[in-house]
Amino acid sequence: MTKRVVLIGHPVAHSLSAAMQQAAFDDQGIDAAYELWDRPPLGLADAINEVRSDDFLGANVTIPHKERVVPLVDRLTEEAHATGAVNTITREGRRLVGHNTDVPGFKAALDALVGRQKMPRLAVVLGAGGGARAVVYGLITEGFQRIVVFNRHLHRAEGLVKHFGRSAAHMELRAMPWHDSIIEAELAKSKILINATSIGLTSDVSPIPAEIIPPELLVLDLIYNRTRLLRDAEAAGCTIADGELMLLHQGAAAFTLWTGKPAPLDIMRKALSAARAGGVRSAEGEPAGDATTPEPAMAGADTGAGSGSGTAAD
Repeated sequence: MTKRVVLIGHPVAHSLSAAMQQAAFDDQGIDAAYELWDRPPLGLADAINEVRSDDFLGANVTIPHKERVVPLVDRLTEEAHATGAVNTITREGRRLVGHNTDVPGFKAALDALVGRQKMPRLAVVLGAGGGARAVVYGLITEGFQRIVVFNRHLHRAEGLVKHFGRSAAHMELRAMPWHDSIIEAELAKSKILINATSIGLTSDVSPIPAEIIPPELLVLDLIYNRTRLLRDAEAAGCTIADGELMLLHQGAAAFTLWTGKPAPLDIMRKALSAARAGGVRSAEGEPAGDATTPEPAMAGADTGAGSGSGTAAD
């Protein structure tokens, strides 16, 4: 009998994850189908209960449900508990386990961006949603000493900082008001900038002015597209990366959790490229409308999954 894996979000119109995961199932001879479930918040509990059935290998979860789903599962892994967000669900009999594969996905992207350089210790993060939580937790566990979080709604950034208060007790984690002059001052002291907002997803805009980007910064945009931010940063002499690697590796981690098999990364990468070339644009979990609000939609299931201009993140 064909097993089922579902992506639960609202909306989930198109999905790079669907292309990536289905290609992996087919390549490995796994009789499974990846489905898209558009479920509003009121339908989330029923959707999660349905996943308890033997028909399912598990699920992905994307915006706006990554945090809402936490109390609906029976157990959380360390990363899901630490971030307070779930993007992947596996089954243990009728029990459901919540995972956060955005964290290892982000770490893979971070390692690739840093390359052979020494890992930085100072970072600026734009955004305070589910994707930003995976990013901040990843930076904390990588030994960063100072992380500054900016969000248009300061209270959300302050909430994120409070959430990580205990795990970040050994370092400086701060929320600051979103003002260009303050961001510029912090970028001058930092080595890495990570955009975990949806700004630049649906239109050619950047979260920050080009003139405040210092040279030699490492810039990662969780949106998997060559955004205005990345183009501006490259022009300023920065090293840049988009969110596709994070999307790929969070999806690979989810595949292994569902199947117990190593993920066929090359197959999944090719499927992503083909889906993007075919014009798949929507980012699961990313708001389809206002691209000026730095609330990450997320690396999605991915936030993953989404689109040629989607974010990885979940």
